[in-house]
Amino acid sequence: MNLATPATPAASSRDNPQTKAKSRIFLLDDHAMFREGLRQLIEREPDFVVIGDAATAEEALAAITQDPPDLVITDISLTGASGIELIKNLKTNQPDLPVLVVSMHEEALYAERAIRAGAMGYVMKQEPAKVVKAAIRKVLGGAVHLSEKMSAAMIRKLVHEKSDARPVSPMDSLSNRELEVFRLLGEGKATREIAQSLDLSIATINSFRNRIKEKLNLKNASELILNAVHWVRENS
Repeated sequence: MNLATPATPAASSRDNPQTKAKSRIFLLDDHAMFREGLRQLIEREPDFVVIGDAATAEEALAAITQDPPDLVITDISLTGASGIELIKNLKTNQPDLPVLVVSMHEEALYAERAIRAGAMGYVMKQEPAKVVKAAIRKVLGGAVHLSEKMSAAMIRKLVHEKSDARPVSPMDSLSNRELEVFRLLGEGKATREIAQSLDLSIATINSFRNRIKEKLNLKNASELILNAVHWVRENS
């Protein structure tokens, strides 16, 4: 199987009597090796089957539209459209399709944004296999999966927002794409590298940089980079 290609056509999985009783899962991650490892982990379970995988959100949307699975597992960082954008698109077209995020990025940075976009759970890639499998079962069962720490943090934030006890962080004003650019800057990536990574033009990345500076009240590029580096170190 070519791991970089979109999902297997619908009929081959849905019409197979051996897979009808199994929960049908679609994988989206731009690293073929990780997709294959996750596929093997999932298919060791007697009630799961992976019906397809993709490396980009565009490939995934086309495959999922053709053959809707029972669950989509996606990363946050992808070439082109991000995992957050994919979740929003899926929720617009298939609002009842559950999505679980499995990502290398710190839960504290992206979990809330993923949930707000419509995801039903968030798991970090370094978690043990049993946590990933438990998250899959929980989300398939209609519940939200987050770590205890993240769940508590989101509840505290909700309480503070309702009581106006705490001002909104300037970081919350950044869009999902702006946050991704900010993170990549903090990881030491140059503008050209970020543009290539996100499949966007350099002019678009520069536009994001300017909007980030304005929203975070930063005077120049040096302040932007310093703040981005500090934020990444603080949250890693």
